Amino acid sequence: MEKMKSLWLTAILLVTFCVFSFAQPKTGKTNSAKPNIVFILADDMGIGDVHCFNPNGKIATPFMDKIAADGMMFTNAHSSSAVCSPSRYSVITGRYAWRSRLQSGVLNGYSKPLIPESRFTVADMLKEQGYYTACIGKWHLGMDWKLKESETVKEAKTGWEIDYSKPVSEGPRTAGFDYFYGISASLDMPPFAYIENDKTTQVPSTTKKYVRSGPAATDFEAENVVPDITQKAKAFLAQRATANKPFFLYFTLPSPHTPIVPAAAFKGKSGVTEYGDYVVETDWAVGQIAHTLDSLGLSENTLLIVTSDNGFAPYVLKEFNVEAMGHYPSINYRGYKSDIWEGGHRVPFIAKWPGNIKAGTVTNNCISLTDFMATCAAITNTTIPATAAEDSYSFLPAFKNAAVKSTRPSIVYHSIDGNFAIEKGKWKLELCPGSGGWTAPRNAAAVKENLPPVQLFDMENDVAEKNNVQAQYPEVVKELQSLLEKYIADGRSTPGKPVTNDVAIDLWKKDKYTQASKE
Repeated sequence: MEKMKSLWLTAILLVTFCVFSFAQPKTGKTNSAKPNIVFILADDMGIGDVHCFNPNGKIATPFMDKIAADGMMFTNAHSSSAVCSPSRYSVITGRYAWRSRLQSGVLNGYSKPLIPESRFTVADMLKEQGYYTACIGKWHLGMDWKLKESETVKEAKTGWEIDYSKPVSEGPRTAGFDYFYGISASLDMPPFAYIENDKTTQVPSTTKKYVRSGPAATDFEAENVVPDITQKAKAFLAQRATANKPFFLYFTLPSPHTPIVPAAAFKGKSGVTEYGDYVVETDWAVGQIAHTLDSLGLSENTLLIVTSDNGFAPYVLKEFNVEAMGHYPSINYRGYKSDIWEGGHRVPFIAKWPGNIKAGTVTNNCISLTDFMATCAAITNTTIPATAAEDSYSFLPAFKNAAVKSTRPSIVYHSIDGNFAIEKGKWKLELCPGSGGWTAPRNAAAVKENLPPVQLFDMENDVAEKNNVQAQYPEVVKELQSLLEKYIADGRSTPGKPVTNDVAIDLWKKDKYTQASKE
């Protein structure tokens, strides 16, 4: 019965794919020895939401599964943070976001830029190598919105303080991207309006609510965003297909993050609530990009990566309880988005690059999304400046050989509350007594329960993080804590001359949860 259901869903999806797909003429590869690079970043898509990572999952994702079958699956890939803004910062800069001013939480739609124009990014690097660079979709790394002349506040709070007729600055265009089309932050964060390059396509003049309320353009509807930006990305690919230079497309989907708003064509298609339908639409968008690359004759010279910025958002379960239906977005990993546990930061990661990645391969090579910049540098034979990509290691060797040992000696994670974890070999040390996020026990509750102040897990034998062995291995705790302290002090975790963090780093964040435990 399950097999018949899966085949039926796949058939429906293929029909939907054909309905939505606008065929493009095959024009051949871009005339370049350097590969095109397409990096697709989903929003809050759990590792278990992608069927090839979770064969027991209830949501069909045939397009992502096909990319994995044609390329490589990374089963041990991680975002640097369990929430989106810091994770996205790391993708673009090759640097852990906790070295910036963002010590916990995320930005909003009106936040000041997190990436200064002086910071060398992966887009800057690829531009120097002759690439045309584009960001299409969700940004969520801050922009400099211009306030109305009558305003006396220094920063927007409601959004109505902003003069939307004026250009925005210090966004994607000053982070190395030649072209930008998308939204400023998450789809549940105003302003609800498209931005093209440095201007809104329509000045917000009304109020709409997608979880949060705020200024909105009259023609902006949340359920149209995934189809709209997908068509923009397809048009971009068609335009670049005839250009005599390689391109980098950073395609950042706002789905399946809240609001859960699948387009009408996808409602009811998954059989697993509207959340499942939104994952199906996300998979369709990925398939549209892959299909367009094929139809334009670009696939053979394109590295295509598909991943997610962090784990599944647990608050979705309040309205769309997919777990009650037997679908587990975190699979057997503990926790969800926000948490220091694996469910917060272990993400699906697939890559296709014909002639360079052997089809149908799987690797357990440990990688971070932070490693994207160093990987691009290795692919293009670029030397990264000493003051850039301080936490980025190339995973190009894994593309060549799935069994190769990771070039990354250790990996650091960060939770929404700002709590740290460091993993080296089989050991993962977490510097907090609870989840560091929203899952019980939260840190304050863990303090009340007298749980140990740190957690140590043997990830080879306890990937579900059930057995805290910090008391049995104090020498491991000391070693990993010292290594993390060194990474903080050096301003980098890669070899090189020490550099300076943007702010002082509080390793423990004890005051935050100790105070909360007293309330």
